[in-house]
Amino acid sequence: MISFTYGGIKMANYMVYDIGGSAVKWSVITDLGQILISGKIGISKTLEEFFEELASLVETYKEQFLLEGIAISAPGAVDSVEGSIKSKSAIPYIYGINFKEVLQEKTGLKVEIENDANCAALGECWLGAAKDNDDSAFIVCGTGIGGAIVKNKRIHTGAHMHGGEFGYCIVDCDVDKNKLLVWSDVGSTFALAKAIAKRKGLDINNFDGRKAFELYDSGDEIAIEEVNKFFTYMAIGIINIQYTYDPETVILGGAVSERKGIIDDITNKVKEILDTNEYATVIPVIRKCIYGNDANKLGALYNFLQKQELPIEIK
Repeated sequence: MISFTYGGIKMANYMVYDIGGSAVKWSVITDLGQILISGKIGISKTLEEFFEELASLVETYKEQFLLEGIAISAPGAVDSVEGSIKSKSAIPYIYGINFKEVLQEKTGLKVEIENDANCAALGECWLGAAKDNDDSAFIVCGTGIGGAIVKNKRIHTGAHMHGGEFGYCIVDCDVDKNKLLVWSDVGSTFALAKAIAKRKGLDINNFDGRKAFELYDSGDEIAIEEVNKFFTYMAIGIINIQYTYDPETVILGGAVSERKGIIDDITNKVKEILDTNEYATVIPVIRKCIYGNDANKLGALYNFLQKQELPIEIK
């Protein structure tokens, strides 16, 4: 058994799970956001095995780290109050299961669960790119466009639990097909790769966002056209968020956020569009996420501390 202190103050430790489609990443994290130990386990074949694996990890480290609770980041439409997942995801058997009840019964520890995009936003809000801001918006760009709205450092889900679902926002119109185009369908990195692959006759199964930007950097004309569309859709989406919610900052997450110069490219496109609107006086402050893959876990713990009304420190 280890005693954990920081500046003479006793720290509390928590088991944190980040549930993904192919694995569960876990860490023991202090209430200051310090990651003490981490690992990863595969997704079990059955629901019973799944919860046994999670409970077993808690039992393994419960006494060593004096664990005081369990925090979870999970995919899908999470009812964080009830503790269940209301939509099907990459792990079908967790749909409708009350995580709080099951894990509390198995471990004796309190449990809190939240949607993964919301957790990523909370992680950046607590210790990352938005730690000095009360109101922020978080965009996750990948296979689609996801996100979250943070108000007074808490997730704002809205009346129908759809707050932050920026991917459903309309960003363009196909006049020929009389069809409105939503951000996820035309402005994600997957949509970018798909558009370039289609125009160049490439197999989309062997082509992704990274390769799309490699073509762009090499001066490929088609890639340049499509990447410029990508920047335009991203700028339109961010401008709409800014003038709807008016956050202090907009945080960009997903693999594309790691690209050098991406924030400048998007900001320049935002300014270019706003220059055509004499009434638009606020230029969005855009930042990239700091914690990457750890943001989900840090945010899950931040959600736990908020829901349990525990003291929250910033290291």
